[in-house]
Amino acid sequence: MEDGWSALAAQWSELWGSSGAPVHDALIAASGIRAGSRVLDVGCGSGEFLRALGAVGARAVGIDPAPGMVEVARRVAPLADVRSGVAERLDWPDGSFDVVTAVNALQFADDTVETLGGFARVLAPGGSVAIANWAEGARNDLDAVEAAVAAADGVEPGPDGDLRVAGGLEAVLEESGFEVVTAGLVDVPWLVPDDETLVRGVLLGEDPSVLRELAPVVLAAARPFRVEGGYRLNNAYRFAVAKTVG
Repeated sequence: MEDGWSALAAQWSELWGSSGAPVHDALIAASGIRAGSRVLDVGCGSGEFLRALGAVGARAVGIDPAPGMVEVARRVAPLADVRSGVAERLDWPDGSFDVVTAVNALQFADDTVETLGGFARVLAPGGSVAIANWAEGARNDLDAVEAAVAAADGVEPGPDGDLRVAGGLEAVLEESGFEVVTAGLVDVPWLVPDDETLVRGVLLGEDPSVLRELAPVVLAAARPFRVEGGYRLNNAYRFAVAKTVG
């Protein structure tokens, strides 16, 4: 999986990197990140959140398991300390950070509760975790397009994961020993300038023959989301911020 994301890192940054800006702003505000805050972003991807953290003066550190993502993130956020690493093994001493964040990353952990325990270990007393990921499919126009692609491939879309539904993030944080401070929804529209970008974004990583074959499916499913100058797909993320207890 890491090799796959490495190969897609530059395309991911181009097509999707800036789409998370509303989530980044929401997490910074909700967790009180400010100049001087020590922040670890787990699963930092192509580094756009690290760049946003740097813009408010935070001391940003990022890890990602995909070497290609690390390489891109170092270019996108040159002031951040970006390293290869996995969520399940954080190689920092106890109490190293004021905030640990994970955006669209926690769902990939082998054991969510154990991984959050590792987050707690590297937090200073009173530190916070700030987690965000896609909300349930019914809140995301993108899911309607992806469902059409899946149907064309003869695949039945799976159910929403536990972290995507209302209360899911809060439940796993409380199970992991955190006290939830706030939670909510963030609107995350995906603004797409043209048909080609839409197809490339939805079918990220597919080879040219698949792009040609499935482009009509993508465009037909996205027709309701056409606006002047391209497409607007209204999507949403759920987020939760919690503090260590004791």
